[in-house]
Amino acid sequence: MANHKSALKRIRANAAKRLRNRYQAKTTRTFIKRLRAAEDKKTGLELLPKVISMLDRLAKKNVIHKNKASNNKAKLTKFVNTLK
Repeated sequence: MANHKSALKRIRANAAKRLRNRYQAKTTRTFIKRLRAAEDKKTGLELLPKVISMLDRLAKKNVIHKNKASNNKAKLTKFVNTLK
């Protein structure tokens, strides 16, 4: 167990950040699943900007790697473009 006051605060802050990061990452994954389940192009085009924004935010905060975000965005855009 940490003895310093600052170390105890850091432990609390890290726990809070970890929960926030997990929540945001899980929410993004859920929206990606919704986008992949889209049947028509209209729904896909509505969800795509929201999902791209979420991925960019996760990459900016280093929750996911920037290349992973870029790959996901490219694949999802390609998927939406193939919808009828």
